[in-house]
Amino acid sequence: MPYHHTSVMPEAVMRYLNCRPGGVYVDGTLGGAGHACRILEQVQPAGTLIGIDQDADAISHANALLVSETAHVHLVHANFDALDSILARLAIPAVDGILVDLGLSQHQIDASGRGFSFRLDEPLDMRMDVRAGQSAADIINTADASALANIFFKFGEERFSRKIARRIVERRQAQPIQTSRELAELVKGAIPQKVADKQKIHPATRIFMALRIAVNRELERVERLMQIAPDLLAPGGRLCVISFHSLEDRIVKHRMRDLATGCICPKDFPHCVCGRQPVMKVLTRKALRPTDEEVTANPMSRSALLRVAERLG
Repeated sequence: MPYHHTSVMPEAVMRYLNCRPGGVYVDGTLGGAGHACRILEQVQPAGTLIGIDQDADAISHANALLVSETAHVHLVHANFDALDSILARLAIPAVDGILVDLGLSQHQIDASGRGFSFRLDEPLDMRMDVRAGQSAADIINTADASALANIFFKFGEERFSRKIARRIVERRQAQPIQTSRELAELVKGAIPQKVADKQKIHPATRIFMALRIAVNRELERVERLMQIAPDLLAPGGRLCVISFHSLEDRIVKHRMRDLATGCICPKDFPHCVCGRQPVMKVLTRKALRPTDEEVTANPMSRSALLRVAERLG
């Protein structure tokens, strides 16, 4: 099946990323390469695009799209948290912009065959990079009830985390839980019917999100990116991050705010003794959201939050 995904908030992203001919830019989450194609158009001639994705399907798709006779294109099958080592390998000391979109692609949901969606009956994998780590099935079938409940509550904010975890442990004693539909039905059965009837989302939504975050170490990777990004940006370079839920957005918001903070001495000190200087300037006072028109055209964009900061000289 052809790779299908509609990039989120493309106009706002390109306005804030502020690409220039000859510049060096990173798309850390290629996905369907919609953002990357726009970046490539704007950096020509003589510019550089570094496209990164941990999903091999996205890299294969981008290889066919991102072709230029006047710009340099580097496609890397990796996670954006390795950006510092990627740039070192390419002998690029600093870049003019970094973009990461932390959401799932439509392709991963509909056509990856890895169990990201509870609407489909697929192997319970959920790894964005199938070369790495434990699958969702591994976790579901080996973690004890306490560990499962912790994943569901910490990453999914699921109020019935303990009850669902106990139900999973009971079920797997008879046979392993192997598919997305098996897990979705089990979760649905563990939640009181009167509660499920009042929910606007499928009862398994938070469990699937929590598992995906745990499997792919998503929050850990976002935290590392936010630590290394300032040192990888040239003065005036911009970091654009699109997040889709409060856990990852909180990491981005707090780190950007911290990087933009100067002196932290008590107000009654006669002069600064901490010597702290702001490293970045936050360009989005509040997170930007997609327009109503975009949400209507692309419902997957409805939860998107865009935050942008600029490296100071």
